[in-house]
Amino acid sequence: MRCSLRARYGVLLVALSLLMIQPLAAELRVGVGAYHFPPYVMKPESASPGGLLPELLVALNRLQGDYRFELVATSVTRRYRDLESGRFDLILFESPSWGWQDVEHNALDLRIEDAEVYVARVESGRDQSYFDQLKGKRMALYSGYHYGFADFNADQQFLAQEFGAVLTYSHDSNLAMLLRGRADIAVITRSYLQLYQDRHPERAAALLVSQRADQLYQHHALFRRNGPLEPDRFAGLMKRLDEQGQLEPLLRRYHLLAP
Repeated sequence: MRCSLRARYGVLLVALSLLMIQPLAAELRVGVGAYHFPPYVMKPESASPGGLLPELLVALNRLQGDYRFELVATSVTRRYRDLESGRFDLILFESPSWGWQDVEHNALDLRIEDAEVYVARVESGRDQSYFDQLKGKRMALYSGYHYGFADFNADQQFLAQEFGAVLTYSHDSNLAMLLRGRADIAVITRSYLQLYQDRHPERAAALLVSQRADQLYQHHALFRRNGPLEPDRFAGLMKRLDEQGQLEPLLRRYHLLAP
């Protein structure tokens, strides 16, 4: 009899344990592609990536238990291939002008906008008309980015030959070249430029920022076909974040507007 009771208690404990871990087992992993794109993502391959996207994923994971969003590092040139191949399931903050229409995907308009603006060094007599003609000026650009003035051709050789562009992997480096007189115009993501000016108010007065944009970002989320998460479901999660008052403050910290 004692053995029988012990066996029954053992079976009961195992059953209770399985019930306790069932929600964890039901949680679906969603890989989210990320490449260095400040201020959206900084150093995604590091142990502590920074930027809007990592903070957003933390908020989404705290919001619910159906999905576990995890950052997957990729590169600016490889990201669409990685999405199609299934290396990750979702990539955020992609603008339609960046050439992903031929990629197998489902898309969701995030209704979050940003822009790229021209920046020059303040000099006597220099005004907004300085940005009317880009030819013949030394351009400091971010390698791999698509620019409106170049018809979104991101080829490095083309940009160097046609616009005398110097390409780096840092907005800060481009702004430093500008301030030191080693470049005439840099093209900077507007939200990042505002964060830079917040961090370096002493340099802000030395920068002339164009009133017109090189391009407007109309950010979308791209989903892998037959992936674990559908656009409508993700839209619902973003709506819940917004309704709980978490989304707008997060976007505002990065000088972006809530949808």
